[in-house]
Amino acid sequence: MEILRHSIRLATTAPIELADITAPVRAWVEASGIRNGLLTLSSLHTTARVTINEREPELQRDMVAFLERLAPRAADYAHNRDTVDGRANAHAHLLGLFVNASESVPVADGAPVLGAWQSIFFVELDGPRAQREIQLQLIGER
Repeated sequence: MEILRHSIRLATTAPIELADITAPVRAWVEASGIRNGLLTLSSLHTTARVTINEREPELQRDMVAFLERLAPRAADYAHNRDTVDGRANAHAHLLGLFVNASESVPVADGAPVLGAWQSIFFVELDGPRAQREIQLQLIGER
């Protein structure tokens, strides 16, 4: 049994953004040499998350619009009156309550096991940000 770690860093360009990270995740898993195991992906941010969903442009627009309606940026939040880092981002923290901070994906025959319509997304809730990071940990056997 081996445990491997890796990180993916990316910049985001929108206030709320779904960045498809399936390709770099798949490439790292395939290059790892692990044949069977479990991959865990974790966001290192309280205002950014990880999820698995369908990659279809209209659906992605719907997801962003839904999140914007769920916790509007311009609402009157107590956190925005007394921020920790100067960012009025209470809406992003609240949205984080509804999106996973991590996801686990089985690995079989050297590849992540995803359904035909499934993609792995980094979900930015407080962008744009110059640098974000997702940690990957793969436990398995060669």
